[in-house]
This record gives sequence, C-alpha cells and structure tokens, in this order.
Amino acid sequence: MKKIILLVVSSVVFFALLGSFTYEATKAEVKVNTDKETKTVRTHASTVGELFSSLDIDVKPQDKLSHSTEEQIESGMKINYQSAKSVTVTIDDKEHLYYTVQDTVEQFIKAKNVNIDSRDQVSYSKKDPIEEGMNIEVRKAFEVTLNDGGKEKKVWTTAETVDQFLQEEDIKLDKLDKLKQDKTASLSKEKSQIKITRVEKVTDVIEESVDYGVVKRNDNSIPKGEEKVVQNGEKGKVVKHYEVTLENGEEVNRELVKEEKASDSKDKIVAVGTKEIQQTVSRSNNASAQKTLYMEATAYTAYCTGCSGVTTTGINLRANPNQKVVAVDPNVIPLGSRVWVEGYGYAVAGDTGSAIKGNRIDVFLSSKSQAYSFGRKRVQVKVLD
Repeated sequence: MKKIILLVVSSVVFFALLGSFTYEATKAEVKVNTDKETKTVRTHASTVGELFSSLDIDVKPQDKLSHSTEEQIESGMKINYQSAKSVTVTIDDKEHLYYTVQDTVEQFIKAKNVNIDSRDQVSYSKKDPIEEGMNIEVRKAFEVTLNDGGKEKKVWTTAETVDQFLQEEDIKLDKLDKLKQDKTASLSKEKSQIKITRVEKVTDVIEESVDYGVVKRNDNSIPKGEEKVVQNGEKGKVVKHYEVTLENGEEVNRELVKEEKASDSKDKIVAVGTKEIQQTVSRSNNASAQKTLYMEATAYTAYCTGCSGVTTTGINLRANPNQKVVAVDPNVIPLGSRVWVEGYGYAVAGDTGSAIKGNRIDVFLSSKSQAYSFGRKRVQVKVLD
C-alpha cells in the first residue's frame, strides 16, 4: 500500500515539474528599454500593452513607445519606452502646460512650436536638458522709443525698468543730463518711451568794443560857431566770459561770469570856437542883413539816400564839394538869397528839402562824418541883401 501511495505522489510531482518546465519554455523573451533601465523580460503577454501592464508601467498618450500597445508580442522584440515630462512655459505671467519627450530646451521649443523670438528673454539656455516639472519663464521683447539728446530711434528690449534698459544699452548719464522718466519706472508695451536731455555747460569768450567819449573844449583861437577835432577818438576793448548752458546742443541760458578790460577807450577832443568875428558886408556882397532868424539846423551830403547831388537851383554839389549851400523853406528864405549861418559861415540858399519847413535849415557838408559831427543845433541865421 505504501508503495502505491509513493508511486502516486511521485507521479504528481513529476507531472507538475513537467508542466512548469513547459510553461516557462513557452514564454516569449523581450528586451525592454525604459528611462530607468534596460532589461530582458520573459512573458506570456500577448500584446505590448499587456506586457507594460504586467510591468506596472502606465503608458500615457504623451509617452514615446517604439511599438503600438496593440502590437503582438514576439520573442526577440526590442521595445523602447520613454515617459513624457511635464513642462510649464510662463510667457509674460501666462502659464502653458506641455508634456514632452524631447531632451533639450531647444528641441522642446521646436517640437511644441512655442512662440519664442530670438530677442525674448528665456530663463533657460537652448542646450539645457528637459527635466520633470521644469518651468521655463519667457519675457517677450517689445519696442522702446528712445530719444537721446534729440535723436530718436526704436530699440527692442526685455528690460523691466528704465534703469535696466540704460544698463543693457550701455547708456551713460552725465551729472547735468536730464532723464524725463524715473530710473525705477517700469517698462512695458504700454510704457515704452525714454527721453534723455543732454546738458552741458561751456565757456564763451567774446571781445566787445567800448565807445569813446566826446569832450568839447572852448577855443578862443577859432571863430565862434566853428569846431575842430583836436584828437580822434579810439574805441576800447573788453573781454567778457559767459557760462553758456546747452541742451541737446541748443543754447538755453547765458550768464556773464567775468569781465576783463583789454584796452582803454580814448576820448575824442573837439575844440569849439569862441572867437567873435565882426562881419562887414559891403553892398557888393549883398549889403547888410535884411533879417536875423534863429533856426534849427541839421546837415546833409551830396550822397545821402535818395539824393541826386544836384540842388533845386541846379548846383552840382558832387562836382563842387566845397560849395557853401543851404537848403531852406522858400516861404521863409527866398531861393538864391545870400545868408550867414552861425557855425557854418556865408552861403547861398540854393536847395530845398521835404523835411525843411518853417524855421528849419539844412547845411551842405562834403562828407558824412562832418554831417554826423554837425548834428542838430539851434543857430543864428542872417539873410543878406
């Protein structure tokens, strides 16, 4: 009886071992390569999906799998699996979630067609590897209108403040320069103007002339009414130093800081005649005075503006520069009359003038300098026979 029991047990064990060997022998041998390891797997799974389920690997649509999950398992298969990593891209504070199997940031940007321009600021370099949970921050570049010293141009930037922009563009501000915006002011597409006024102070040295004075001295050796220049006047010179403020090259302020005398002026000295001369007029020289008048006298030349050089009575003054002629109002002094004018002498009333009306008289002198020196004065005029 014991022999029969022993035989039965031995048979059961034998067939169990045989079944076990047969089960193992029918498994397919597959090589699986994952992110973590590469291993050889013997499996009875009929599909790739069943195989990964048996390995406790949850294959998601974003993952990369070399074979379809529906593909039948065959012995000797090599299956590659790469799980997708989650990546957040934050563009100007707006978040976008992606899943990717790419290896680098550059590959990821291209694969997902992320809107990033070469001028934008990215928190990672292109060659950085993709990691699970990575957050790639992007600040989009925008145009800033820069007015530097009156010259305006457009500049692309990702600077957050005015100060950052100035540093990025290597723009230096001198002590006197003016920045319209505060350095800490934020920059954005809506606030994108920067104005710099370049200020400088320079010294301007100018040499100016100083008019001379006129000194008149009585001289008893000269007939009364006549004048003689004893000493010509000379203008002096003064050097003025100005501090000039320029804004963008344009003068906005000028301040005198120093004045130096370069040379003194020299007075013009004029001798004024005081000698009384008794005039005796014979009948051959138109006799004695018919009347004596006190008139306002001025002087003119043959080359004054609008003058022809020929008087009303036909005297050519340019051809006769030493001729003694006066312009009168014919209603007061008849044309052709012989006259004596204080400070001028004997003359003929041979001309008229539009401004010579009433008790006015205009004496002819050969040069403008003499006419200017004569000036305007009240004189005694005698009308002779």
